[in-house]
Amino acid sequence: MSQVPLLEARGVSMRFALKGSGLFAARIGTVHAVEDVSFTVVEGETFALVGESGSGKTTLARTLGLLYRPSAGQVRFAGTELTALKPRALKRVRREIQMIFQDPYASLDPRMTVSAIISEPLRIHREGNRRSRWETVRGLMDAVGLSPALANRYPHEFSGGQRQRIGIARALALNPRLVIADEPVSALDVSVQSQVLNLMQDLKETRGLTYVFIAHDLAVVEHMAERIAVMYLGRIVETARRDDLFTRPGHPYTQALLRAVPRPGAGKRKPGQALAGEVPSPLRPPPGCPFHPRCPRAEALCRRDPPRLEQVPASGHSHLAACHFRGAVDS
Repeated sequence: MSQVPLLEARGVSMRFALKGSGLFAARIGTVHAVEDVSFTVVEGETFALVGESGSGKTTLARTLGLLYRPSAGQVRFAGTELTALKPRALKRVRREIQMIFQDPYASLDPRMTVSAIISEPLRIHREGNRRSRWETVRGLMDAVGLSPALANRYPHEFSGGQRQRIGIARALALNPRLVIADEPVSALDVSVQSQVLNLMQDLKETRGLTYVFIAHDLAVVEHMAERIAVMYLGRIVETARRDDLFTRPGHPYTQALLRAVPRPGAGKRKPGQALAGEVPSPLRPPPGCPFHPRCPRAEALCRRDPPRLEQVPASGHSHLAACHFRGAVDS
């Protein structure tokens, strides 16, 4: 695997102004959806972002794909700062960055056939002619495990897993280098999830893809990713290689997520331990460490001073956690 950075986020923040209802509604406040996020994705790897609902994962995914313009910070792809590009130049880069969306029901136009859906990126970027686009569609349907004989059917005629395969085929139509997958299996039946994950792994190997993989399920992430960043309330609170994160979690939030994963035992899966409390509102994030209202180790320092991402003691230099007591967190 190459060590060349393909995607870089530098101090990325995404904030939304929230207004009340009505024509002359006043501004209520600002939603801090993503706050000062920085990381690098190496070409050829799968980099995962994990966290509970409301942690900012999807907003960050859409910001990385420039579906949103960040409120602050930079997004760089292959050395080019995307946030500085004008629309025409950005369109040329977009072909190399594609997305797979969470909901295979909502992300496909019900009025379009499968062939039209998969070939739409080719049409938008004026790739090939009608015949060559059809050949591309055939090849992509084969690649994702769908019969080309189904190309003229509509999305409602397919199961959820098949629809997600259509979404994957569409994402691959322009031969991208980077695919941002926003919880691609969370809306699917458990029996189908492993099939789609294995397909994505196979496509990564055969097509030389790089993934940013968004998930809330750590069991899924353990199967897919080489490196993992844990998000909480719009911030990255820990980042590490997969094995380090699962064996030596350095942040109490990461430990709580791991305890919540069901584990096999006594002939059946033991339920995980649910994390106490709820994620605070991004409209009014707490001072100091964002996790302190739910953290069993919180002290006055945590309520006052936000911790920085720093190396976890007795771990590798790439294992960082934003916790004042990252070296003393219980296992």
